[in-house]
Amino acid sequence: MRIFDHPDAKAFILHWGEMGTHWGVNRSVAQVHALLYLSDKPVDAETIVETLGLARSNVSTALKELQGYGIVRRVHVEGDRRDHFTAETDLWDMLMRIVAERKRREIDPTIALLAELAERLKNDKAAPAHVRERVTRMHEFMSTLGGWYDQVRVLPKPTLVTLMKLGGKVARFIPGGKAKPDQG
Repeated sequence: MRIFDHPDAKAFILHWGEMGTHWGVNRSVAQVHALLYLSDKPVDAETIVETLGLARSNVSTALKELQGYGIVRRVHVEGDRRDHFTAETDLWDMLMRIVAERKRREIDPTIALLAELAERLKNDKAAPAHVRERVTRMHEFMSTLGGWYDQVRVLPKPTLVTLMKLGGKVARFIPGGKAKPDQG
């Protein structure tokens, strides 16, 4: 039995596809990723097409998207002229690559636009004060978030794991940083 024929593997692939749509990722892209993630050896595009019942063009597009995120790579299998694909299986590396790419695609352009708008609004006395204040505040917030990410992403993996496990308890190390009772 191929791993993809197992009902729990199918359930994972279908669920990952469904969750992908909630995360702003095309269902086919998420399903291709799930299939490659579960595979213990490289998979060629034709097998992906047959296994998932997707159009060849959808699989090709999905593979390009996943390679763009850096979570799938093309490999060559000796004795086979076709391209094969494998997924990143280290969950931290996968998370960090996805977050880095989403930041590059979504957050960085937003910060750049907000910086431009805040600068224009600063000199535009005809603009409503509340618009100027809210755009400036949003720019500061997004810039702080981006800066925080840039600092955290270079931390060693064991440090990130420790921070994640600490959760809200990390607030104990910050003066006045006690968590609110309903937050943990």
